[in-house]
Amino acid sequence: MTPRARTYNQNHKPRAYTKGRRRVSVYIAWSYPGEANRDPRGLDNRFSTMTEVRRALWPNYEKPQWADPRRFLQGIAGSLELFFWAWVKFQDVVEEVTGHVVPVFQRVDQAGFALPLDERVLGDADTLLVFGLDHDVTEQLAAPEEIAAVREFLKREGTCLVIGPHHDVGRADDLEEREVEHLHHGDPLVPRQQRFGGYTRSLLDGLGIPVENQWGLRPATDARIRHEGEGEAWATAPRSAPLTVMSDLDTRGWLTGVQNFNFHMHLPHYAITTKDSRSIHVLARQPIDLTRPHPFTAAGNRELNALVWVPPGGERAGDVLVVDSTVFSVLFGADESVERFWKNLATAK
Repeated sequence: MTPRARTYNQNHKPRAYTKGRRRVSVYIAWSYPGEANRDPRGLDNRFSTMTEVRRALWPNYEKPQWADPRRFLQGIAGSLELFFWAWVKFQDVVEEVTGHVVPVFQRVDQAGFALPLDERVLGDADTLLVFGLDHDVTEQLAAPEEIAAVREFLKREGTCLVIGPHHDVGRADDLEEREVEHLHHGDPLVPRQQRFGGYTRSLLDGLGIPVENQWGLRPATDARIRHEGEGEAWATAPRSAPLTVMSDLDTRGWLTGVQNFNFHMHLPHYAITTKDSRSIHVLARQPIDLTRPHPFTAAGNRELNALVWVPPGGERAGDVLVVDSTVFSVLFGADESVERFWKNLATAK
């Protein structure tokens, strides 16, 4: 099958509301130039260059598609573009289910166009995914106007905000503890300190949602899977051990038919920072790899909070889900269980 032609530098055309067909949008809360222009000589708080990816994962990315500098960016920008490649499957699945294209917006894009989270993004969305892949050092924070706009969005009946601050690796000043964290997740491409999610944390705080991304924890694995994708270097990946699902709390069916998420070496634990268990629910916990020491497991924890749900309440008519952005990326594997979660989000009543 011949891939569809791709376009760039186009203004978004708002999608008309259609009853029973959700309009899903993705907002990446990073400054693309702010990430791509990080000094590769710095050890911490940056994405890898594509050259580093090729070296660490050799020979997976040695085909000309990835290794030829005339075809693919070899600096940090190349690693950022891998994310876009890996979100296509999610976009295709949701478009097939809903009949609507899935636009991907960036807070600041490759060409320097800035797009705060406002009515241009929110106006034609029923489900909005906000990916917190911004390194804290790039200082992306939700402005009061953006928080107000999201509050108004969530007043609309049937809306859903899916928000995912990424991991927080190496926040301790103790370098030995940072090394323990690094050996736990085992990813050579993640530095000893890599702190993400300033924008999404500030948005959660502004909305009064008591969730904080902590650590970068390696999930326990169950098997290896192969997933589809012509020309993809990430054709095989471990399968994460099954989720512990709190079915009695999942009254909306977000996890109907879902046994596991995809494998990612360093998942955030979504800590609940309130004792009010009525207004916020942990719907799924992910077993952690206990063969690798970590301060979180040393404290007696065996699972991380993988999916948190905040049902409608007060003036907020919409739902809020907190889940990591890697769940929507085939860069880290995707199987029928993960795709079922995508479809559940896209078809929520």
